[in-house]
Amino acid sequence: QLQLVESGGGLAQPGGSLRLACAGSGSIFRHYSVGWFRQAPGKEREGVGCIEGSDGSTYYRDSVKGRFTIVRDNDKSTVYLQMENLKSEDTAVYYCAAERACAIITEADFWGQGTQVTVSS
Repeated sequence: QLQLVESGGGLAQPGGSLRLACAGSGSIFRHYSVGWFRQAPGKEREGVGCIEGSDGSTYYRDSVKGRFTIVRDNDKSTVYLQMENLKSEDTAVYYCAAERACAIITEADFWGQGTQVTVSS
């Protein structure tokens, strides 16, 4: 059973930065693709981006391209979401999820508990 734990959320000013971490249990974590999702109050959950377990390819939704970066450190069994130039519309609870491939990440069986990101002056 794979367990995911997010950390790193908090309050940032518009234009600021935050880095979220998704720590996975077990050595198998390195083989999983990991996606980041977010859900704002009153809105549906949306995908932010994903990194493949096979080759490290990354994918992002258009609204975060050039501002968000997903990287993984397999030695630490952790995937990071580096968020730059934050905007108020980035405010949401952020979740990570793990599945065999990014193509099916929305069907992931393994999810973290979520971490709040608030962008406000």
